[in-house]
Amino acid sequence: MRIAIGCDHAGVDLKHEVARFLKEQGFEVTDFGTEGAESVDYPDYARKVAEAVRTGQAERGVLICGTGIGMSISANKVPGIRAALCHDVYSARLTREDNDANVLTMGARVIGAGLAVEIVKTFFGADFAGGRHARRVEKIARIERDWAGRSG
Repeated sequence: MRIAIGCDHAGVDLKHEVARFLKEQGFEVTDFGTEGAESVDYPDYARKVAEAVRTGQAERGVLICGTGIGMSISANKVPGIRAALCHDVYSARLTREDNDANVLTMGARVIGAGLAVEIVKTFFGADFAGGRHARRVEKIARIERDWAGRSG
């Protein structure tokens, strides 16, 4: 599986930990940055990762900022992206099983590396359950389609 990963300045260290773990598990990881402590704007990196997932360059994505909130909000603006902010393994499993989330967001200032790796392991180890959940995911997609092209 191909994974796109990105972060802002707050998430650099955690991004490296997560990317290392994913590579050890045999995933192909494309890093969209950033690499330093200099302040950057999280929407720029959320967009890069979300667009990589949307276009098929990656099958899933991981985004990390201070809280994970800004990355989640930004990534979810890209049609077809279902980004989920997870700070526990239960949410990570259910967002894959129930929501077919394709981007995981986390907050480096909220959780440590050990928990982040467990969340990533759970997220990438869970499969979409389909069934009644497929109907709900389709309704999410319908909201996107209904709003496409509208102004204001």
